[in-house]
Amino acid sequence: MTKSWNQAAFTAELGEIRVHADEKYLAARSHDYFWYSPILNDQLKDLRGELLVMPQTVEEVKHVASLVARHRVPLTLRGGGTGNYGQCVPLEGGVIMDLTRLSEVIEITPGHARVQAGARISRLDDAARETGQELLMYPSTRQMATIGGFLAGGSGGIGSLRHGMLRDPGNISYVKVVTVEPEPQVIELHGDEIQKVQHAYGTNGIVVEIGLALTKATDWIHTAALFDGYDRALDFAIDVQQDGLDCYLLSAVERRFAPYYRKFGDYFPADRDAIFAMVAPEEMDRFRADAEAKGGRVSFAMTKTEIQEAGLQPAYECGWNHTTLQALKVDKGWTYLQVAYPRPFDPELVMRQMQRHGEDLFWHHEMARMDGEIQIFALPLVRYRGKDAMYDLIAELEEKDGCTIFDPHVVTIEDGGMKEIDDSQIAFKKLADPYGLMNPGKTRGWTADMARGD
Repeated sequence: MTKSWNQAAFTAELGEIRVHADEKYLAARSHDYFWYSPILNDQLKDLRGELLVMPQTVEEVKHVASLVARHRVPLTLRGGGTGNYGQCVPLEGGVIMDLTRLSEVIEITPGHARVQAGARISRLDDAARETGQELLMYPSTRQMATIGGFLAGGSGGIGSLRHGMLRDPGNISYVKVVTVEPEPQVIELHGDEIQKVQHAYGTNGIVVEIGLALTKATDWIHTAALFDGYDRALDFAIDVQQDGLDCYLLSAVERRFAPYYRKFGDYFPADRDAIFAMVAPEEMDRFRADAEAKGGRVSFAMTKTEIQEAGLQPAYECGWNHTTLQALKVDKGWTYLQVAYPRPFDPELVMRQMQRHGEDLFWHHEMARMDGEIQIFALPLVRYRGKDAMYDLIAELEEKDGCTIFDPHVVTIEDGGMKEIDDSQIAFKKLADPYGLMNPGKTRGWTADMARGD
């Protein structure tokens, strides 16, 4: 917990801003999906914020930011709480700012959306679709995640096959950030400057508004192709991606996941490996023909409306980190890793890994693009054998197989491996969070001596 602070005085100065101090409410809002990791669960499960505030306007955000700075109390931001690394867990107590009421879709124009940071991604994408457009990408937690949370903690997801990673140029057009100081400012970032706050875990300014690129909407066909052999499934996924088949999602999921996909029944039987996909309607015949040419078959092909009517999950909940969630609902003995494969991708490396690790790792792979090139990721289930065994496995995958591991068992930005903190980011934190109050403990790039002393 933070050093003692005058919580009563702070609360009184909030005025009409919604506030909660109930222990059960605070417990619920102090957590995300860090429990995917037994390592993080041990570290974070008992941590709590001391006060929850829920501003509804940018002016209210600025008022809270001013109070936080004047009272010198830690501040942790929260959206939908769907992150996996404890991004919204207050390591030092203090104030939690829930931004889900800052949720206005400000404007949708051809090729672009302006939106407040607390808007649910599903609501934003639905609003874009009413204009014949859609988002370039979103996480598998589309229903609950906020767009600000995706910017602060995400890197890519569904749509990254087609449009690259979130950080790629053109995907985000601008970001408005409120500073945490007695007289808060609103700073607007453009172009490469956006990287100062993207995937920064809410450590350097309160993102209140975002501009995003949109693309023409497609009524994607949610489908699965089944193969007798995971190598065949991977070969198919690589071939159709290289051939330019128009897909929004391609997720390879090996057959041992089938018991965790209970709703699908014979659509994903335990004796076949699957490719779950979102395919453009005009490409569905080619998708089917290519699958059959590889010895596979399409087990279902439905629009999103038809998927919902059939009581099935949409394809975007069958890949990325939703696979981990589905497995953990059945068997709590699993955790996971995030793996990036060397380019060019070699499916034979995966088959060697499957042979080597047997029942300790279940595999699924995501087709994406990074820096304009095909990039394959995996989020395998890992049978948890303790912290030492986990880091032995990480070392083996990196040193023996040449993979890059983005470690989901740590709370700091740098140790996760997705992003390094450079001088420009620290310089921006000194501007946006001069007292070092935002999400303390989540970046090693900031040290206590950097804080302004007035």
